[in-house]
This record gives sequence, structure tokens and C-alpha cells, in this order.
Amino acid sequence: QVQLVESGGGLLQPGGSLRLSCAASGSIFSIVAMGWYRQAPGKQRDLVAAVTSGGTIDYLDSVKGRFIISRDNANNTVYLQMNNLEPEETAVYYCSADIRPGRLFPSTYRYWGQGTQVTVSS
Repeated sequence: QVQLVESGGGLLQPGGSLRLSCAASGSIFSIVAMGWYRQAPGKQRDLVAAVTSGGTIDYLDSVKGRFIISRDNANNTVYLQMNNLEPEETAVYYCSADIRPGRLFPSTYRYWGQGTQVTVSS
């Protein structure tokens, strides 16, 4: 069993900042990558940012320069610092982790957090 527990969502005004956290626990042999997605009502879930165990980072173009993803490998935790947020970025933000659950399992599996609401409104 693997669990991803997110925290840090909330309500804020346009231009504000927020930091999301996500901690993975359970049956984990290794974590290949962790990331953040978001989904607004009626829209698809989009990748916002991701970081691999080797430190390779990818961002959605619209958040480059404003969002920063970081990872604490020792504690299986990923963070997303979001700055200068815009109303259009109101969404449920989901943490994801690509995990190899055991030494005998060559494949990785994607796990999801429960989601945390971020609302940007004046």
C-alpha cells in the first residue's frame, strides 16, 4: 500500500503565493518521479510540474518563472511553490508519484494523492 498525503491548499487573492506539500509513505522501494497536476471543473487534468529522482524538472509553459518544484528524496516528499497566482489557476491540485513498490517489481506504478483545492479570487 502506498499513500500520498497532500497539504497546503487554500483561498488566496490574485498575485498571492502558496506552497503545496506531498509526502509518500508505505511500500516504497524507489520513487522514479514525483509531480503535480491540476484539474479545473469541466477540464482535463494537466501536468503542472514534475521532478525525477535524478533531478530533471519539467514545467507547464504557463507556470515557468512563477512555480518551483522541489523534492526531498530522504523523506519522499515533493513541494510546489506557487507565486503570482492567477484566477485561471483555480483548480484541484493533485500530487503524483511513480513508484517501484519492491525490489522484485521491475515496473513502476503511478499513485495519486486525494487532491487539494486552490482557489484564487479577489
